[in-house]
Amino acid sequence: MKKILLTAVLASLTAISVIAQDTQFGRKVTDNTTGPKIGGFFIGKYTYTDQDGQHGGNGLSQRMVRLYADGTILNDFKYRVQLQVNNASFHMKDYFVEWAHWKEFSVKVGQYKRAFLFENPYNPWDVGFGDYSQITKKLSGMGDYCGEDGSNGGRDQGIQIQGDLFPISADGHRLVHYQLQLMNGQGINTADANSRKDIIGTLQVQPIKDLYIGAFGWKGDYVKDTVTIGRDRWAISAKYEHNSWSARAEYAYSNGKNISEADGWYAAVGVPVNDWFKMYAKYDVYRSKASTEFMKAIYSLAPNFQIHKNLMLQLQYNYVDNRPTSSHWNEFWAELYVRF
Repeated sequence: MKKILLTAVLASLTAISVIAQDTQFGRKVTDNTTGPKIGGFFIGKYTYTDQDGQHGGNGLSQRMVRLYADGTILNDFKYRVQLQVNNASFHMKDYFVEWAHWKEFSVKVGQYKRAFLFENPYNPWDVGFGDYSQITKKLSGMGDYCGEDGSNGGRDQGIQIQGDLFPISADGHRLVHYQLQLMNGQGINTADANSRKDIIGTLQVQPIKDLYIGAFGWKGDYVKDTVTIGRDRWAISAKYEHNSWSARAEYAYSNGKNISEADGWYAAVGVPVNDWFKMYAKYDVYRSKASTEFMKAIYSLAPNFQIHKNLMLQLQYNYVDNRPTSSHWNEFWAELYVRF
């Protein structure tokens, strides 16, 4: 696999040399650039729960504040830097450069989202709920059940090739999307802990415009306190986003060295009521040992009131059925999204 990625990088460098015939290179060249475009958003949250021992929940809190800068160099090199603050925690989220001259083949190097599950790369604005689904959090590197730091946000450091193939002449959408990543396996802002790399990939088809069906795979490991924990994972998914209607469903399974198997699934739908009001519903299941007695199920309703492109109020009710502790409880969240 390393040889495949190395060959891909060499091919991209060769392609760049061909393109360079019409482009002037050099440390003094200043044209053919855009940006940097600077922006960000913040999300404030209120939480109430009647779960035993939680004293009503966290009350008012800061879910996150993000700042980013992105742009292009020599037209084909895209870059991004993104920072995040969670209360007292300040850290780098993204930093990468991507050569994207062709839709069929691009190369990205840096720190960015893992290519595992449809929901993982979603911006918090677009998820439709006040948090990601359980399998996205537990099986794609957001508070991963293997013990990985919860601030990783589904990201890692490495190199990726991706592309969109076979345009459909009727409406211009691409039939196939692929991604292949070679990653450290230790998450964000952390050097590799061994000589191995995680291999993560997805193959997706779009039989009709805006309907995606995907398969995902992940082979790798994570080192925690000198213990190597295996990550042998796969997932199957489908999503549809069209004219403000949303639907997605995903199933993921994980097993590996020094860790129990786990799986889960969710199904979510979003129905637009009018231009500023959209209602979401979700059934969300995670099984820490891939069996019914270890199942945690969450039933959610989440009205979203987006009265401006950059201002949204989101309410959410959750009914939680936690079988490992034979308990259930109710939650109410309110989140305010502001973008600039």
